[in-house]
Amino acid sequence: MLMNNVLEDIKNDIEIRQNLIALKNEIRDGLQKKTLAYTLAGDFSVFTDLLEHPDPKVRKNAALILGEMECDDLAELLWNAYQKEETLFIRADYLKALSHLDCSDYVESMKQALERLMGKAVLPEEEKHVRQECTALKNILLTYDRPQKHKFIGNDRKLEVILMTNRNHREVTRRQLGEIPVKYLAGGLRFTTEKLEDLWKIRTYSEMLFPLNGCSMLSGSPDHMAQQLLDGGIMRFLQELHAGHPPFYFRLELKSPMRLEQKADILKKLSIALEKQSGRKLVNTTSGYEFEIRLVANREGGFVPLLKLYTIADHRFAYRKNALATSIAPVNAALIMQLAGEYLKEYAQVLDPFCGAGTMLIERNRYGKVRSMYGLDILEEAVQYAWENTQAARLEANYIQRDFFDFRHEYPFDEIVTNLPVVGKTRDIEQVSGMYERFFERAPLILKPEAIIVAYTSLPDILRRAAKKYKGYSLQQEYCLNDRDGSSVLIYRYQRG
Repeated sequence: MLMNNVLEDIKNDIEIRQNLIALKNEIRDGLQKKTLAYTLAGDFSVFTDLLEHPDPKVRKNAALILGEMECDDLAELLWNAYQKEETLFIRADYLKALSHLDCSDYVESMKQALERLMGKAVLPEEEKHVRQECTALKNILLTYDRPQKHKFIGNDRKLEVILMTNRNHREVTRRQLGEIPVKYLAGGLRFTTEKLEDLWKIRTYSEMLFPLNGCSMLSGSPDHMAQQLLDGGIMRFLQELHAGHPPFYFRLELKSPMRLEQKADILKKLSIALEKQSGRKLVNTTSGYEFEIRLVANREGGFVPLLKLYTIADHRFAYRKNALATSIAPVNAALIMQLAGEYLKEYAQVLDPFCGAGTMLIERNRYGKVRSMYGLDILEEAVQYAWENTQAARLEANYIQRDFFDFRHEYPFDEIVTNLPVVGKTRDIEQVSGMYERFFERAPLILKPEAIIVAYTSLPDILRRAAKKYKGYSLQQEYCLNDRDGSSVLIYRYQRG
């Protein structure tokens, strides 16, 4: 696109709308944006004059281009144009343009504009555009007017808690809770505790959620659901557990089989209703939120509300600074160690021949102290990631970039713990079978008598068949972790004949 020609056409009123759209798309490229700014040399009149154009889409695109110029001197002009704009569907675009500029002089005016919009009765056909305008205003205001994050102070309060766990192995987490009475849920455990901090010692749950005792189910329109949450004590719950005053910043999540567009519609309407009915003591945001309201659909057509508090710092897996696409989730690695626990040796010498980012070795050490840890991987990136994660965990391990099938060591190992790779993008059965067979053929060269192998795989049938081809391996236990993809952990004992 010849930028000078486009600018001339716009000045001469030739296909203005089409040229503005083409130019707006062109300057998405940072280099082209700089070229336009250099060409204009501070004279933006070709676009500022169009803010008075009779075609609203011309005004919209002119405003968006002006915002991309990132010239703070344009803020007053765009703010005034926004205030005068009567065409509802483009008002949010003026605010989008302003979001690139310094709006500090207009914060109070924007707050007042938002309050007016939140309290305004709108027609159904206007609702979408008003919602977009509200969101655009909030996004700007959050840049200038976000209070410090609330501090959680509820560690010694009596709280009902839900721990989300692997649905096949809830009992593993249950045992770690001691004598606490527990209700089993499909995907976790529900119980009451006055020692929330004790739960951070447990590594086998994926999430901690809180039910609202005054509101066990939501139903009806988004407006009704917002009122049910407020009547059910959501503000009281938040304020009792945190130092500081509202507003609290939240996000919404909906777990339901309904279509994506249906979900989006409910979430947008509910977020606006919550803000409005709470007097903006609850503020929806897409980043920097302090808690999540999770709505779980039930068979009756309603939604069970659960809260996830991001004000509670979960440091259990904070060491995980890096991960590969194939890396095992730390909570799954921790669960595997619990499942294999009776076979693991105190102060063992442990090898992970396909270590990836080091998660299996780190969680093996977290379960019980080891004498030494070695990790192998053919990828330089994996070895670097594993080393950095292990440093963050304040542990020591030896990581080597090497193929397991060429590996030699001066002393044998007590254990192999590993997330076995699935080679080939198509999971070619022959290729995987060959690699698993080579694994069992090679392992005796670096294992002690009575050694243990803890192997996680998404192809357990192939692993079992491979092990049967070699003497000395006896399958001690097998646990399915995921019914849908068949991923399992198999525990073998190797006995040298």
